[in-house]
Formats: sequence, structure tokens, C-alpha cells
Amino acid sequence: MICLDTNYLIRCLEPGSEEAERIMAWYRRGERLLAPMPAWYELLCGPVTPEQEEIMRGFLAEVIPFAEAQAREASCLFNAAGRKRSLRVDAMIAATALVAGARLATGNQHDFTPFLAHGLERA
Repeated sequence: MICLDTNYLIRCLEPGSEEAERIMAWYRRGERLLAPMPAWYELLCGPVTPEQEEIMRGFLAEVIPFAEAQAREASCLFNAAGRKRSLRVDAMIAATALVAGARLATGNQHDFTPFLAHGLERA
């Protein structure tokens, strides 16, 4: 399973982008692609057309709700990473991947580095 960060959701809509190529390869291999609700929210903030939203949604097996289990894990990650305000949403996305047992695909490797010591795996 692969959990897609916001930048993957956005950049895969750009034909020929590295993210689009990787998502297509994963999809063809039958990899289960997920989006955390916070990343889906960021995508929908746009600009994104209804057609782009439909295309992206077609690749996703699930948009994972941000519920209590994800909130608890995100708070642990946020606190462990030094409570940096800039990491709040990233902690939510990382927590969603962790709770789902998925690897995270992101173009923002640096932002998620603090969470690797706590079990987050990259795709």
C-alpha cells in the first residue's frame, strides 16, 4: 500500500511528471493507492478542476478519513518531532500512512524525515 502526500496528488495530474509515471507504474502493478484526508483537502483547495479531481479519485482505492486513531498517532509524531508548527499537517499525513500500514510517497522528503525514526516508511 502506498499513501500519497499532497504533492504527489497534485503533480501526478501533470502529464509526463515523475510522480505521474510512478503512480501509473504502481497502479499497473496493482499497488493499493491511498490518500490521507488532510492531503485530499489540500488538493481540493486547488486550483483543481472537477475533471482533475475525478481522474485522481479514479486511481485511489480510498481516501482515508482522519479519525481518532490518526489523530492520536499524529499527536505522538508531532510531539516527538519537537512540536514544530510547520509539521502539523505533515504529522497528520504521516500518521495516516502509519495507521494504514502504508508507505508514504512524497516529494517533500525533508519534511517527513523527523517521522522516519517513529516507523514511517517511504515509497
